[in-house]
Formats: sequence, structure tokens, C-alpha cells
Amino acid sequence: MAVPKKKMSKSKSRSRKASAWRVGSTARSTCPRCSAVKRPHRACGNCGWYAGRQAIEVD
Repeated sequence: MAVPKKKMSKSKSRSRKASAWRVGSTARSTCPRCSAVKRPHRACGNCGWYAGRQAIEVD
């Protein structure tokens, strides 16, 4: 069985464990009506449309 030659510091072991918790970039899609960038499955913040209808009132 392998035995470590030196003690691993807390910061080294914690940074190794923390690398698995990285968050990727959020998914993005384009609005079919105004071609603005928006998050999928949400009403467009630019024009207020979702699923082919006016979902929210935008000024």
C-alpha cells in the first residue's frame, strides 16, 4: 500500500477538493421573436414573450 512521504497541507487538500465544485457557465438561447440572448425556458426580458405569447409586460 502506498504511503505519502510528506504531510499534505490543509490548503493543498482543500483546493484539490474544491476543484470538483466548479460551476460552469449558464446555458443561453436566443429569443425567436427579437433575437435577444436569454436563459432557456424563461420569458424574454427584452420583449416579454414566451412560448409564442406575451407572458410579461415590458416597458
